[in-house]
Amino acid sequence: MNWSHEQLKLAKKYKSIDEVPEELLRYKCHDCLLVFDMPVCPQCGSEKLSKMCPLDNCHCGHDVMQMIDYCPLCGEAVCPECGTHDVAQISRITGYLQDVAGWNAAKKQELKDRHRTIVKGGDEYNGDE
Repeated sequence: MNWSHEQLKLAKKYKSIDEVPEELLRYKCHDCLLVFDMPVCPQCGSEKLSKMCPLDNCHCGHDVMQMIDYCPLCGEAVCPECGTHDVAQISRITGYLQDVAGWNAAKKQELKDRHRTIVKGGDEYNGDE
């Protein structure tokens, strides 16, 4: 993960996103798609905002990744290379591709707990490495 030194310090200092002080949080307005550091959208005035994890860098140039990682602070899915939380995770269930965002907490935890192994040409790749 390419998190900054400051982000890594936050991950060691706090055990969950609920422990992070308000002054370190950023918010996202889903109507305006803006990210800012106050609990009210400066453009539309909405107070229905999402708290953003302090480890989210909001910048990712990747299109599709085979693997996914999970944030040590908030537990959400992140890009395994740059650490952005703005990812759509899909899984193949009974032959259909489905966005994981609509799953309940238990089903999402089951997905996180799965052990992934990919075998290519006789060489085994363990997804935990």
